[in-house]
Amino acid sequence: MSRVSATQSPLFGSVSDVAERLAGVGYLASTAVATTVYLADRLGKPLLVEGPAGVGKTELAKAVAQATGSGLVRLQCYEGIDEARALYEWNHAKQLLRITAGQGTESWDETRDDVFSEEFLLPRPLLTAIRRSDPTVLLIDEMDKADVEVEGLLLEVLSDFQVTVPEMGTISATRRPFVLLTSNSTRELSEALKRRCLFLHLDFPDADLERRIVASRVPELTEALVDALVRTVRVLRTLELRKSPSVAETIDWGRTLLALGLDTLDDDAVRATLGVVLKHQSDTVKAAAELRLN
Repeated sequence: MSRVSATQSPLFGSVSDVAERLAGVGYLASTAVATTVYLADRLGKPLLVEGPAGVGKTELAKAVAQATGSGLVRLQCYEGIDEARALYEWNHAKQLLRITAGQGTESWDETRDDVFSEEFLLPRPLLTAIRRSDPTVLLIDEMDKADVEVEGLLLEVLSDFQVTVPEMGTISATRRPFVLLTSNSTRELSEALKRRCLFLHLDFPDADLERRIVASRVPELTEALVDALVRTVRVLRTLELRKSPSVAETIDWGRTLLALGLDTLDDDAVRATLGVVLKHQSDTVKAAAELRLN
């Protein structure tokens, strides 16, 4: 199998190119984000992005794919995910039919060589990304939800960009995908995995950047209403809530006010729409007390 080309063309030309092209698809990246994305692309290293839920980790991978015209291959991690769901599995039903059809007419060696061939292989996200010859972004989402054993499956992929199928041999990438892993830090990832990645911590944006994000996503909102939304959400994030409002929920709140024809964020508007940004009753009660809505 062919190896990844050392002269593979990068996706981005500079840090400013990253920022401009991401902004062009609606993702406003800080200098730190744009720099890390550029280095991951230029160095051919996977990018591990950690941070609380709702700060734009998954959206960053989608934006990179959209900005560069790359295909997006997503591996959504969850508790109990295994090699068959991450790498590949064999189509056992089809193999059984093939074995049955060949009984009495061919040797087992002939049958075995056939059933463990490309026709019966079901590639899953990791193998799919490795085999693509077009520009590809591989998103390994919520890595911290997977078991520790799954990290071992990734080491070969992230080290050499290859997958070993015992019955077929080693399949190496002809074009290195841009790999982005996300983690909500619900558990510590292994040092072996981290060593193979560049690291980026994403937190909630500062007030100025969040205002710009909301204004770009909901341009019909007035500047005063955008400012009121962002100020209120930032107050909510200072509380000890079960789930702090994400940037996406700030945007949803703006769209909600627009849909209701509201042009101010007064107490009545907050009280009526707080469920857009807070998803637990205990959080709503705590926020109502803090904002003096009762």
